[in-house]
Amino acid sequence: MHLNTGTGRPGRDRFQFAPSNPLIYAGAMALLGSLGSIASAQALPPVQFPPENPFSIEKSTLGKMLFWDEQLSSDNTMSCGTCHINSSGGSDPQAGHNPGLDGLFGNDDDVLGSFGVSLFDEDDRFVKSPAYGLMPQTTGRMAQPSVMSMFAPDLFWDGRATDQFVDPQTGQVVIQSGGALESQAVEPILSSVEMAHSDRSWEQVIEKLTHARPMALASDLTSDMLGFVLTGSSYPELFALAFGDEQITASRIGMAIATYERTLVPDQTPFDAFVAGDQQALTNRQQNGLNAFNGSRCSACHIGSEFTGNGFRNIGLRPIAEDAGRFEVTNIAADRGRFKVPSLRNVGLRDRFMHNGQLSNINEVFDFYARRNGQVSFAQNRDPLLNVPIAFPPNVQGDVVNFIVNGLTDQRVANEEFPFDRPMLHSEQSAQNPLTVSDGVAGSGGAMPSMIALSPPNLGNDDFKLGIDSALGGAQAWVVVSNDPPADGVLAQDELLGPITLEGVGAGEGYGTMAYPIPDIVGLDGQSRYMQWRVSDPGATDGFATSPIVEVRLFCTMHGTCADHCPADLTSDGILDFFDVSAFLDGFGSQNDASDFTDDGVFDFFDVSAFLDAFGSGCL
Repeated sequence: MHLNTGTGRPGRDRFQFAPSNPLIYAGAMALLGSLGSIASAQALPPVQFPPENPFSIEKSTLGKMLFWDEQLSSDNTMSCGTCHINSSGGSDPQAGHNPGLDGLFGNDDDVLGSFGVSLFDEDDRFVKSPAYGLMPQTTGRMAQPSVMSMFAPDLFWDGRATDQFVDPQTGQVVIQSGGALESQAVEPILSSVEMAHSDRSWEQVIEKLTHARPMALASDLTSDMLGFVLTGSSYPELFALAFGDEQITASRIGMAIATYERTLVPDQTPFDAFVAGDQQALTNRQQNGLNAFNGSRCSACHIGSEFTGNGFRNIGLRPIAEDAGRFEVTNIAADRGRFKVPSLRNVGLRDRFMHNGQLSNINEVFDFYARRNGQVSFAQNRDPLLNVPIAFPPNVQGDVVNFIVNGLTDQRVANEEFPFDRPMLHSEQSAQNPLTVSDGVAGSGGAMPSMIALSPPNLGNDDFKLGIDSALGGAQAWVVVSNDPPADGVLAQDELLGPITLEGVGAGEGYGTMAYPIPDIVGLDGQSRYMQWRVSDPGATDGFATSPIVEVRLFCTMHGTCADHCPADLTSDGILDFFDVSAFLDGFGSQNDASDFTDDGVFDFFDVSAFLDAFGSGCL
């Protein structure tokens, strides 16, 4: 598809299409219909695209795919969208538990944040977190809604994502102003809590995207995504459509995601229809609520049609010492304890409120500002505007809540309709994979080693790994791999990985990691591998403690489309023959990366076996 852009705001008159794929064309026209709404919106201002990052359908669709692709994380478990679900108003419907400043669970400073990744070191090995062990961590603040973020000059609760977008690889300014979305989009990808192992580099992210099958982990793909996936396009090819060449960079990742996010404009609420002249769009009670809201101090912070001034305020929620907020960015004393004022649009779709997720429904929010029903406001962290409680009479509060919850909800957001449609993430799938199929054998202290298998076993997943916990610290451990299910609880040994020496000291304190890169060989699609940790432990029966056995079902994609990359075609002529075998042997002898079929930096039997499997599978 070719795009010719003119001048003026994004709108249907600005584009001419030469569609190369009907599904891409249908998605493009639907998105242009949405952007026409952006241009003509009567309640919200028009969306501004930075001149350094102009809109295009290809770029927006690429950004949508990157936003929802869990392969953007280091262990394939997290996407940007995981914490920004549209039907929850662009916020996170899941509540992880963070112990807060004191590191202890169950105290008043606890935070209901968003789940992230387990703690890994720079070599992608499990590290035992004091709070979470080997399980996924939780962020120290609740995820802010992504919907409405296109209007904010600074993003995150503390505003650290500024409107000047600096390329995180080169340090060069890419967007002079208006680039807060780009600045925000690139940060979680390298966060060791949200999406990455420690010291993850952009080069590692780019290398992974270069070889990943787009959206391999998602199902129920949207029509615009399908238009690209069904053609077998790779990420380099999608970047070429969006940017003119196949180069993947950190700045381009940020610009693509930001372009998609700028299309998520919730401007079809009853309030918007009411402002446009439909006097019946809001009920009498909702109109009363709107009037009461505008006549209250609430409107001093939740301003205008955006229902936020995008400023930072102290509201007295918690002591400043727990989280200094905006001060951490500006180092200005007056900013201590200030947090961003969120928009009230689609607030009725959320089930947690405030930066720490402390309040669980909209009535609790009203109780907090009125200081009733046990809600506490900390005076040393409170804007003078709030020194006098904000309290509505019960009947008036009901009307204000009605207006906020119903009058400001865009049903396209609630129902996840275009442009708020999305795929189903792998983390939302009901089927467990890996699946526990057999018990293990306890060792010293009666502790049974546990298998930690969090990453999905998709083909080409170089980051697939198995963790072990609750074993004998300092012991030697192996992973047994079998092509067949266990017989009478015993697993045949087709492969033996290891040994490794477990971290930790003492019974039940041992933990470790075994990498198991999965070759990108289509012939493996649908096959199962059965895996079990085996630990040398004098306190166990027969001297070995074992973890439960898991079945790992290898798969190519969750959406059923699987283009064969034909990795054994080393001569790139589309034919598997003697010349490919010769090229593999030459590369194997010279230790060329092309012959390292297990991607572990070691040239051994497993590379030969993987090549033969790929050669035998052919090019489908």
